[in-house]
Amino acid sequence: MKPLTNQQRLHLINSEQLYENFREARLHAASHAYGMRWKTVRGVDYLFRDRDARGNGKSLGRRTPETEAVLAAFLQGKQAATERLDGIRSALDEQARINKALRLSRVPRTVARILRELDAAGLYKTFTVLGTQALFGYEAAGGVQFLSELLASGDVDLLYDYRKKITLVSARLDGQGLLGLLKRTDRSFECIRKGNFRAANAGQFMVDLIVPPRSTDQPEPITFAANDLVAAEVPGLQWLLNAPKLDTVAIDEEGWPAPLRVPDPRAFALHKAWLAQLPSREPIKKPRDQAQASAVATLVREYLPHLSFDDALLSLHGDVRRFVANLS
Repeated sequence: MKPLTNQQRLHLINSEQLYENFREARLHAASHAYGMRWKTVRGVDYLFRDRDARGNGKSLGRRTPETEAVLAAFLQGKQAATERLDGIRSALDEQARINKALRLSRVPRTVARILRELDAAGLYKTFTVLGTQALFGYEAAGGVQFLSELLASGDVDLLYDYRKKITLVSARLDGQGLLGLLKRTDRSFECIRKGNFRAANAGQFMVDLIVPPRSTDQPEPITFAANDLVAAEVPGLQWLLNAPKLDTVAIDEEGWPAPLRVPDPRAFALHKAWLAQLPSREPIKKPRDQAQASAVATLVREYLPHLSFDDALLSLHGDVRRFVANLS
């Protein structure tokens, strides 16, 4: 890995601050989404506030000077929120050009677009990015860039925290499911097959929806809409629900910020090292597991020294703790 220059660090920080402003402005603009309008019922005008894209909402009362003032204030607020959001988006576009010139562009654009859509839907903390794509979060946190051979990957694994209510997640996805969200980033995304945990786009970039194994009293599959992805239960992932998370902002291939929620880097390094020694692990994956484990462990020791590996062990499952104990 190589450390970022001071100029790169400066613009990475600027990008993160701009994105936080963008988040706030987007949230404010979203509070004016779907609109407010007059609706005539039996010859009487009522002020109606839409709550979703399907036209559901509620009446705010008959047309009166008071409700007319409510509508005027809403329209004025919507215009102000839109103008502020457009202004910050323009600033981000300009920052993106600088980021690309400084070679800060790292996160694959498809991954970044998915993460920004999840963030916009209020689901940023519901899904954790696993595997190779998590390395971009560690780069940003440590102010370094890993060697390219550690990073190349044509997929992203999204770990769903099934302790969150599925009905709330489904509502935030506007009833279109995770596949609907993926299609907003690239229309060519489709499930590999019905009832599958994987979607792919025309470029064969794959998105996997995964969860740890659940108890036998939870027989219902995890899915968010009809014909949506169905989460696959993957052994050995329970530790990730309990491990600390790292929230950071990295830069995508187009120079735009991308919000990343990833496992704590200590947990990532220890778990990858454990995977590399499992007899059941595919031989072709073991060297890459070990290389990623070593790189992230080195990053923690050299650039994030305030993070203790001893503390990280407390959140890992017993197999990993026993593996580490045998190393010492």
